[in-house]
Amino acid sequence: MDVTLDAPTRALIRLAAAVAVGRDELLAERAREAVEAHVPAIWVDELLLLSMLMVGWPRALGAAAVWRRESGVRAPATDASASETLETWRVRGEALCRVVYGSNYERLRENVRTLHPALDAWMVRDGYGMVLSRPGLDLVRRELCVIAQTAVLEAGPQLLSHLKGAVNAGADSATLDAIVDLLALDLSPSAREKLRQQSAHAKKKGT
Repeated sequence: MDVTLDAPTRALIRLAAAVAVGRDELLAERAREAVEAHVPAIWVDELLLLSMLMVGWPRALGAAAVWRRESGVRAPATDASASETLETWRVRGEALCRVVYGSNYERLRENVRTLHPALDAWMVRDGYGMVLSRPGLDLVRRELCVIAQTAVLEAGPQLLSHLKGAVNAGADSATLDAIVDLLALDLSPSAREKLRQQSAHAKKKGT
């Protein structure tokens, strides 16, 4: 799926990186860039929600405030997920997690359970079911936003997992190459090199 070269996607990914960096001035600049690139407001809403998982509540809430201020876009009055059930999220989360992790899905679940059974349950139900499987933003773009944030955080294992997840979701090699170039200015030298290495690994190994 070739989504890399369009301006709205590039602006969305750059905004995702800025959320992880957490500096208000950079967030404001990237928010204005997103407006100028005509990024759909629902894409940004979904980025802000998934950012809670990836970078935590403080930066996600701060980014949401900057986005509302700079874009002038108001939050939706209601959210359809309020009527969904925990079981819906669990089933949906398992299905999405299988797509992202491919043949590594069972190993992932086992590894996370050894850390704590609650982490495994929350990862699938809340992370993949409640948040990442929401409508409004396709899976490839979600994974590219997650790649941006895990690269900024230098969260190596998660970065590699989501690079592979992007491939499993349909991203091609050109997309991953473009992400490496797009994120270069937001990353430390060591983080840039790690992203390049892990991107090359993900392209070769796929799942």
